[in-house]
Amino acid sequence: MDDQTKLEIEAAAFRTLQKHLMQDRTDVQNIDLMNLAGFCRNCLARWYQEAANERGIDISKDEAREAYYGMTMDEWKANYQTEASLAKQAEFEVAFKENVTDKS
Repeated sequence: MDDQTKLEIEAAAFRTLQKHLMQDRTDVQNIDLMNLAGFCRNCLARWYQEAANERGIDISKDEAREAYYGMTMDEWKANYQTEASLAKQAEFEVAFKENVTDKS
């Protein structure tokens, strides 16, 4: 497989993951993704931002999230985010530390 084809296949797989999380599984909360998998939609948006920045494209965290979510975070939260239990919030603190803050 040549590099361009590989890149196109990887991009298609990413778009499928994005669609799955943004359209098909809006019921799955970011906190549940982070607690289970160590990443969430916000991580994907951050990785999008980092990839753009590495290529000299300056976009903010909010711009990256809007590009990934297809809406503002306020809109996403109003439409899909539910209240997390204290137990889930405690799990999240650990998962975020292990997968985001201590990895940086």
